[in-house]
Amino acid sequence: MKKAIIIVLILIFIIGCGSNSVKKSDGATKKKINISYKTKGVFSKYYDYAYKELKELSIDEKIGQMLLVRMDDNVADSIINDYHIAGFILFSRDFKNKTKDNIKNEIESYQRKSKIPLIFAVDEEGGSVVRISSNPNLRDKPFKSPQDIYNESGMEGIISDTKEKSRLLHSLGINVNLAPLADVSTNPNDFIYDRSFGKDANETSNYVKNVVKTYNEFGLGSCLKHFPGYGNNVDTHTGVFIDSRDYSVFENNDFLPFKEGIDANVPSILVSHNIVESMDSVPASLSLKVHNILRNELKFTGVIMTDDLAMDAISKYVDNPNVEAVKAGNNLLITTDYKTSFNDIKEAYNNNEISEDEINEAVVKVLAWKYSLGLLK
Repeated sequence: MKKAIIIVLILIFIIGCGSNSVKKSDGATKKKINISYKTKGVFSKYYDYAYKELKELSIDEKIGQMLLVRMDDNVADSIINDYHIAGFILFSRDFKNKTKDNIKNEIESYQRKSKIPLIFAVDEEGGSVVRISSNPNLRDKPFKSPQDIYNESGMEGIISDTKEKSRLLHSLGINVNLAPLADVSTNPNDFIYDRSFGKDANETSNYVKNVVKTYNEFGLGSCLKHFPGYGNNVDTHTGVFIDSRDYSVFENNDFLPFKEGIDANVPSILVSHNIVESMDSVPASLSLKVHNILRNELKFTGVIMTDDLAMDAISKYVDNPNVEAVKAGNNLLITTDYKTSFNDIKEAYNNNEISEDEINEAVVKVLAWKYSLGLLK
């Protein structure tokens, strides 16, 4: 009798343990997904849907959903099929000499080939950074810089310009503009000045608020950059910059436009590669401390993404930036070398250096963003 009771108890225990797992579509059995903040913040209406979508993904598909990859027409199909990426980031070369129909048809064809709808992102800031409007087939003239627009027609001009960008991007099938810049710069000698609003923190905050709200009204994804604020830093495409400013400068100045954008429900923020000594001794994009400031002090609940991990500021600083970026708390990694990014993260997962919960926390935000953009339904 006692043996029978013991056997029953053992069976109950085994069945109970089995109930804590989820059968995946690829036949693998994984632990239940733990999402600590799936019902909070800017994507609160979409987390339940994203959570259900997440449970159907294999680990390879999840890792792919953390990568925003530089477009390469020659291998785009294999990138989609083999690496399950979140989406592509497009540059001027991807639009050169093409018509609106060319671009729209290409994007639609890639969307049809992808199991999970793709983000198509672009830097269409205006002024010196005009990936789309540099092509006269797509717009008669390149978009003017925010400074020039504001000097000519004030905030009404900024809003009108943002509306036109939204319509143009939507017409091409592009769903995210990696703009506006929230960097505070008033010195014409600063590297970032020409791309910035060129005004003080309060005026830049008002600019950011109006641009984010307008993009939201049009259902176009936007992105504040470059957290925690460029200031007078140099170009991190070519080298590491160490920012020695006191933390109070960021609290009272650089953070203000980011806070305003967060209050306006900006869906994503891009983190720079600057080393900010008052926050950490590693590039901000790889710093858990910097990400904790963004999450816990500024209360940002949307998608955090890195600047391009191929930049010299990163490649010269660490051997494995992809793994460090995930561990720091990034949800999306902008990458040119997608194979290395994917394989590094997969290896770190297999070696238990990165947990599936960490990956899930990142991917559920990306999926929720896609629901909010109407890509997933």
